[in-house]
Amino acid sequence: MADRRREPPPHEPGFATICVHGKKHLDKHEVGRPIRAVSTPIFQSSTFAFESVEHGAAVFRGEDPSYVYTRLGNPTQAALETELAFLEQGEAALALASGMAAATTAVLNCCRTGDHIVAGDTLYGGTHQLFTQTLPRLGIAVTEVPAQDPRNFADAITERTKLVYLETPANPTLVLTDIAAVAEIAHRHGALVLVDNTFCTPYLQNPLLLGADVVLHSATKYIGGHGDTVAGILVGRQDWILQARMEILRDLGGCISPFNAWLLLRGLKTLPVRMDRHMENAMEVAQFLAYHPKVAEVIYPGLKTHPQHDLAKRQQRGFGGMISFMVEGGREAGRTVMDNVRLCTLAVSLGDVDTLIEHPASMTHSTYGEDELKKVGIDPGMVRLSVGLENVEDIIADLRQALALI
Repeated sequence: MADRRREPPPHEPGFATICVHGKKHLDKHEVGRPIRAVSTPIFQSSTFAFESVEHGAAVFRGEDPSYVYTRLGNPTQAALETELAFLEQGEAALALASGMAAATTAVLNCCRTGDHIVAGDTLYGGTHQLFTQTLPRLGIAVTEVPAQDPRNFADAITERTKLVYLETPANPTLVLTDIAAVAEIAHRHGALVLVDNTFCTPYLQNPLLLGADVVLHSATKYIGGHGDTVAGILVGRQDWILQARMEILRDLGGCISPFNAWLLLRGLKTLPVRMDRHMENAMEVAQFLAYHPKVAEVIYPGLKTHPQHDLAKRQQRGFGGMISFMVEGGREAGRTVMDNVRLCTLAVSLGDVDTLIEHPASMTHSTYGEDELKKVGIDPGMVRLSVGLENVEDIIADLRQALALI
């Protein structure tokens, strides 16, 4: 009689397990005996030796994948790239020196003189400056549109459009964009879609699964998580990433250091644990602020009052750790709060274990003119809060005492 027993279905590991174990980059570099390091080593070498002249020639012809020079690739960098591609469910990744290096590399990998980009109108200030100041000097036009409605992208796309660039949630207004809807529109016109996934990380959102072609991270933020490194990541198709590496990175040189790549590998291991705590704290802080008499408005996708709360639930697996709010009394009242916090740190950046508070209009988004700020919904009195990992009661107590001074 045939054995009717069936093999149990394979067990699929969860996200936290994948972050800890990843692809198991056990180092097999032999120095007398295999090392097999559990933690990926830092290969702090600028260059790599060839076995012979012919071997070196084969590497430069692209026939051999051996390492040449750390600007183009390094084992520690490669380990990080493999992990990020794995977590974002993309074919390949490219690690770079900063989030802006990633944005610049991505844009120049897609566009040439005469081409056109359509972007959401609320972007990180550095990206906005790249789009409005630098790219026009290179003959690349950019149209920024309100990102809440996919039809705005459809109306702005032209025959010259090569790239649609999204931040969702947007910095600092936390406006969301329907990635799947915009991707369908862009692809119908032959344009690629890039999503800056910095606020969500791969733990909360996977844009490639929603139709995007490229994912960007300022890995300085939640992926690093500890405020001690600066880096950027691109994830996409193998051929697109290879072109970005061998053309744009090769020529502009925005390479990540092996040490920073190692810091990010370490940060990935605790990413889901940290994100869970960021989100738990952010929800409690958002609810506290929403009921405070001196707070005029709270913007957090996890609150039902957020106009795109349903999209956040559909598109993301959580609401993140970023909050923006306006206090009664405008800019001066906001200044009072930020100048008088004791636990929260008055600093730009985000995704740190510390709670960071800042004033977008005069800091991260000072590249926007007054009219532009008003147009995209960045109130002069807006306060941006990156909720950290402290005891949430302590964060709330600090905000309460600062708000009492208004």
